[in-house]
Amino acid sequence: MLTTRHTGAMLTSIKLPIVIRAEINLVLVVVTALGLLSRLYGINFPKAVVFDEVYYGQFVSLYTKQVFFIDESGPPLGHMILAFGAYLGGFDGNFIWNRIGAEYSSNVPVWSLRLIPALAGSLCVPLCYLLVVELGYSHLTALGAALLFLMENSLIVQSRFMLLESVLIFFLLLAVVSYLRFHNAQSGSPVRLAWLVLTGVTCACAVGVKYMGLFTYFLLLGLAAVHTWQLIGDRALSNVVTRFLALVVLPLLLYLGFFYVHLNLLYRSGPHDQMMSSAFQASLEGGLARITQGQPLEVAYGSQVTLRSVSSKPIPCWLHSHKANYPIRYENGRGSSHQQQVTCYPFKDVNNWWIIKDPGRQDLVVSSPPRPVRHGDVVQLLHGMTSRLLNTHDVAAPMSPHAQEVSGYIDFNVSMPAQNLWKVDIANREAEQDVWKTILSEVRLIHINTSAVLKDGISMST
Repeated sequence: MLTTRHTGAMLTSIKLPIVIRAEINLVLVVVTALGLLSRLYGINFPKAVVFDEVYYGQFVSLYTKQVFFIDESGPPLGHMILAFGAYLGGFDGNFIWNRIGAEYSSNVPVWSLRLIPALAGSLCVPLCYLLVVELGYSHLTALGAALLFLMENSLIVQSRFMLLESVLIFFLLLAVVSYLRFHNAQSGSPVRLAWLVLTGVTCACAVGVKYMGLFTYFLLLGLAAVHTWQLIGDRALSNVVTRFLALVVLPLLLYLGFFYVHLNLLYRSGPHDQMMSSAFQASLEGGLARITQGQPLEVAYGSQVTLRSVSSKPIPCWLHSHKANYPIRYENGRGSSHQQQVTCYPFKDVNNWWIIKDPGRQDLVVSSPPRPVRHGDVVQLLHGMTSRLLNTHDVAAPMSPHAQEVSGYIDFNVSMPAQNLWKVDIANREAEQDVWKTILSEVRLIHINTSAVLKDGISMST
């Protein structure tokens, strides 16, 4: 407020001091302090791997070393949060997480590994108090609910170790409280919009920690849908659009962003490389990128290649052969060609290598200049270790009798002529042109005599 007074020809102003009034809920402060005390006190004990710390600790070490991995059981945000706590304590990732009860070495900052779950569990206590208040109950009832939450033994225990449950519960409670604050706030208030945005952010974080967060997210979406339905008659449709952006679009973008950060942090080759495509493996530092560095991009006649099925996920499948023949008869009485076995092998091995051969020439070396293999070319595939040509014929396959047997051809002189010509069909030639390229091209091998297609080590009829 400004006041003025007239002093002759001079006009002066007097500024009054700025006054700030703050209201402190002592009950909320007390339950927060009790939550911190019960979850943080003595988190170094026991100084040994407890329960699922042996599981999450492996991911924390991989994050610390920036080694690529996949956790098939859940999204990456929770692991990144635990890794951030390890980073705060200077953890170098050099600990072997091989068994429950293993003693932590002196260079492992146990408090740092367990800090963020403990803080999340501590803050759940005041959030429980605020949730009951926002639902319209008295502060005494809210205090009772907070004390019950505070003293629940299972919640205390899971908050004191490097686990994700307390982090998940924290984001879920914060999401519900934020939405109730938004719903109860005065219309048109800028703070109201902030609560709505916070609801979307915390819902995304909850789902990003564990997929169980979807249940609470769907609950809030249902509540928002009911409340939004009541605004349909209102001309201010911007409210509907704002809610859709904050509760649907924003969480989706954040969820995708978690994976973007995950993939950018983990740029080194790791134990789960084989679950990904060859193109992705080549993008990682080390591993396949190290092997293929300096190798030609185009496959030429005389090239040595390994062939992996694109449909073999998550376990890879490499076209493989070895010096062993199919049995003359199987246990069920079916007969075979007794030729060399060709299988689908899940590991990298010298027996996975094949040479691309021109059927009209005998030489097995790359010419100068190299002659690339193109879409529609007819080739032969020679097994590098046994020199057998990839073959198929009208004999039932061992594992799938409805399909043709794939073999390495052996001339037994029993009226089974060689049928080892294959047509190269590049499925993604629109994007990668008609030249067979390593890693990038998706190639189908079509048998000339029977028009069958090689798939997962078995020639399937088209």
